[in-house]
Amino acid sequence: MFTEKDLAQIKSLGISIAKVEEQIRNFIEGFPFLPLVRPAIVGDGISRYEKEEAQKWATLYETHANKEKIVKFVPASGAATRMFKHLFEFDGSEKALEKLKTDTGFNSVAYFMQHIREFAFYDDLKLAYQKKYNIDIEKDLQDTSKYVAILKTLLDEDGLQYGSLPKALLKFHKYPDGSVRTPIEEHMVEGAHHAVSMGNVVHLHFTVSPEHEAKFKARVAEVQAEYEKRLGVRFEISYSQQKRSTDTIAVDMNNQPFREEDGSLLFRPAGHGALLENLNDLHADIVFIKNIDNVVPDRLKAESYFYKKVLAGVLIHYRGKIFEYLRKLESGKYSQTDIEQIADFLQKELCTIPINGFEELELQEQADYLFAKLNRPIRVCGMVANSGETGGGPFWAKNQDGSISIQIVETAQIDVNHPMQKEIMAKSTHFNPADLVVSLKDYKGNKFNLLKYRDDKTGFISKKSKNGRDLKAQELPGLWNGSMSDWNTVFVEIPLITFNPVKTVNDLLRPEHKA
Repeated sequence: MFTEKDLAQIKSLGISIAKVEEQIRNFIEGFPFLPLVRPAIVGDGISRYEKEEAQKWATLYETHANKEKIVKFVPASGAATRMFKHLFEFDGSEKALEKLKTDTGFNSVAYFMQHIREFAFYDDLKLAYQKKYNIDIEKDLQDTSKYVAILKTLLDEDGLQYGSLPKALLKFHKYPDGSVRTPIEEHMVEGAHHAVSMGNVVHLHFTVSPEHEAKFKARVAEVQAEYEKRLGVRFEISYSQQKRSTDTIAVDMNNQPFREEDGSLLFRPAGHGALLENLNDLHADIVFIKNIDNVVPDRLKAESYFYKKVLAGVLIHYRGKIFEYLRKLESGKYSQTDIEQIADFLQKELCTIPINGFEELELQEQADYLFAKLNRPIRVCGMVANSGETGGGPFWAKNQDGSISIQIVETAQIDVNHPMQKEIMAKSTHFNPADLVVSLKDYKGNKFNLLKYRDDKTGFISKKSKNGRDLKAQELPGLWNGSMSDWNTVFVEIPLITFNPVKTVNDLLRPEHKA
């Protein structure tokens, strides 16, 4: 199947031949659906804390924070291209101009143009347009035939380049004092309020694309001193790139390796699940994970700070209990009552139902099973009430080893053609906002190898195209889906106000993004 040239290309990417062959088998065989048992709901898989108890967890975190190395991990690699999809599609044709008159909904070009002055980047756009066309943009805003020129100035390389920059570098929020912030600065401010480590240091880690790293560093260099002075902390900001060794091979519609025009193999980035390797490289006690675009202005941040601390306090509590049980199991000084207590904790607190026949195992076998189940990375995931968002949700699901546990499951992992599975999915009450805090070390202080706790059978296959030719692409298990399938997991309900992603540029016009 592979030529000497292919083998050399594969080797240059740091990928083994065995891994490539496994990926091709995945295309041929497909990935199995994850069998859902029932939705995770409040009281059955999701914890809800009233204000007083939530405050207890937040305070627990605050008393521990200065003893820990805390990192705020922000996936920020992708370009913002999809954010401007509807703007790219506007071509200024007669048909497009006619559509302007009727398509005035929120995510329309017409709505964007009507509210263009409200965007934080408008002043930059105005200057760029003046420089490019030697005319005031205000004049051309009255002429729909000029809309293409205005949009090109915003999106194209000879303008503000917003169509190719990552979201992290776009100006999201404009404050009453005239200052503007990108998501980078908003995450810096967030970190200073909930992720301060020992030594008064905020460790912030961005995953970036190679072509954007210099621009990230330039923006940080421009603002870091100012924010350190304003917030009274010291920032240590680091970066990593998605590893080429995590790329996956593409195939044609017959599951044969897809070849470029020059005959070389096509490898593609394997989605956010590839960032498990970046997370695995971190040295930290506690890691907050949150997407780059889920930020709000200062007036709405307090609730977000509070619930970050709540999640972290819950993590510290469960970490302590798990470590206590692991030490008891390791010592060998346990009774049948101890084993029953630990099994009860695993089932009721960590929402993991052991394999059938667990009760019939010998005491030592039960202890070994429990030790293996508890000695894993820990994650506490915020869950918000579902308001119609698409994407992953919390469910009880059956794992490959026969146990049942709570999982974050993507729609693509569910057999929607199976009536019972479809019904379970429809009864889901909550949504995954990708807002979580994790612990990466074991009870002896050693780093876990996170790759050992990924379910490789939870990847995704999607149809794409390149140069007009259809192909199939493969994504690794999602970072907070299959990549964390075998982690100890706790779901906690958090308010919807903590989830304000920017999926399209017009989302920046929502009240939640007005400073």
